[in-house]
Formats: sequence, structure tokens, C-alpha cells
Amino acid sequence: MNIIKPKRLRHGDLIGLVTPASPIADPPRIERAVHYLERLGYRVTVGERVGKVHGYLAGADEERLADLRAMFEDQRVKAIIALRGGYGTPRLLSKLNYRLISRNPKILVGFSDITALQLALWRQCGLITFHGPMAGVDMADTIDGFTEELFWRTVTSTKKIGRISFPPGVQPSTLHPGKAVGRLVGGNLSIVVSLLGTHYFPRTTDAVLFLEDIGEEPYRVDRMMTQLRNAKVFSKCNAVLTGQFSDCLPKDQAKPSLSVEEILDEVARHAGRPFISNLPFAHLPQKMTLPIGLRVQVDASSASIQYLESAVS
Repeated sequence: MNIIKPKRLRHGDLIGLVTPASPIADPPRIERAVHYLERLGYRVTVGERVGKVHGYLAGADEERLADLRAMFEDQRVKAIIALRGGYGTPRLLSKLNYRLISRNPKILVGFSDITALQLALWRQCGLITFHGPMAGVDMADTIDGFTEELFWRTVTSTKKIGRISFPPGVQPSTLHPGKAVGRLVGGNLSIVVSLLGTHYFPRTTDAVLFLEDIGEEPYRVDRMMTQLRNAKVFSKCNAVLTGQFSDCLPKDQAKPSLSVEEILDEVARHAGRPFISNLPFAHLPQKMTLPIGLRVQVDASSASIQYLESAVS
């Protein structure tokens, strides 16, 4: 695979904001995100169709595609940041112009439903994208200091990123010891599983797989993890990282249930790979930026992660 690193961001560069999935329920968040980026010295353009609503989608598929296409075609735009996730990005994958994107590689940032777009771009184009803070979610409020520092360092510096220093209070857990090197792939568990069997699912041989989710009952997390295990995803990858599984509790607390922690322990035993859980990424303010496609080293015995190269050129 020909791996493409996007050009680094510089002060004064133009950043585009888009909604490839669901609409922004609170429009003032868009304005606050724009002000945040402008205070940092960037210029901002908001997608022409941002603000559209089509049920649970931020406009019809063609409208959301048009905004993405316009951002990749515009030579002035150096980075594209999703305003939010929600649902809808997988609907766009078969209609994207991957040749256009390969010819115009740019920084692309998001998480949650944006996982579908990021994994498709990695599989189809070899483009490194960024599982990280979103404009209308993290940048519209007071952004967490750890989140902010690592994100901007990752997208602006061509130096090797190195070992990730976790903030106080973050205590990653070793579920299976060992060391491994591989390229980061993954994102939201529900979206990752939904791509199995498609041309957009990433090759996981020798990869470092990372997963997180929100609002899924434990039995559903179990089912999705089992699907990955049955598809031999865990046996192919070199290591596994899991973030936060927010609000992943049984709806009926009176009924017996496994916890997500118990499920992950079982997954780690079956995988037999270096496995770190409870890392700071997911639907919480404090989040690592994980560049999809970046070469990393995992030392699960010490619960440490090193980024072995820069994510931008």
C-alpha cells in the first residue's frame, strides 16, 4: 500500500468544517467552534450545506457528499474537521471519489460515526486520518488540555511524536502483556463491525486495533466482539487497544449481565495479543488523537504507547 501523509497544518491555513453524518442540534456550537479555531490563528470555512436536516441526517446523502467533495477539491483547504458524528457516514462510502481524494490528500479529523469515512480512506487511498476531537463537540466548549495539546502537536509537527504521556488520573490496564509494533486501525466498535465484508474494512494483519463505543448494552458489545473474533480479526492483528465504553450498561439492572470489563477480559484471553484497556479515547472530553495508519509500538506490560513517526508531512 502506498501510504499518504497529509501536509501539516500551519498558522493561517484554512480549515473546513463539515457534517457527514447527523446535524448539529445546537447551531451556536458551530459559531463557537469557528471562534476557537480563529483564536488559534486559522481561517475557517463552513460547508455550504451544514445546517441541513433530513431526518437523523445532516441533509440528503448527495448534500453531505457535495460538502466533502468541495472541501477536497478546494486547494485552499488544508484540513477537514467533522462538526459531529451521529449516523450517516457509511451511506456515503460507495459514492466517494477516492481518486480525487488521493490526488488531494488532507488532514481529516473526527471519531464515532466518522470512523466509517476514515477506515474507507485508509483502505482505498492509504490516507492517514485522525481519530480525534470534533469541532462541534470538543472545540465548541472548553477543550481538555491533554486532548488539545496532543491533537495540535500531531497535526502540526513533522517530528516523531514519541511516547504518549497520559494525564493524571488516567490508569490504563494491562489485559494481556507483551510488546508489538503495527499500524493503527479501528475506531467506533459498532462502525468497525458494520464494515466487515465490505471493500472499506481495513486489512488488520499486523495492525494495532483500537476500539471504543457508547450506549451499547454489554450483550451487544459481546456480540460485536464475538463477530470480530469469528472473522479472525483479533488473531490477525498484533495488539489491541480499547478506550472508554461510555454508558455501556444493561438497561434492566435487575437482570443478570456480564460487565464490559468482564467481556474485554475474555476477549483479551482469546486474542492472546498485547492488550491495553481503559485508554483515554472515546466519547469523553479527554481523548487521545489516534492517527489511523500510523506506525506505533505497544508495550502492554507497562501500558505504554509510542508513535514511531510523524503523522503529517
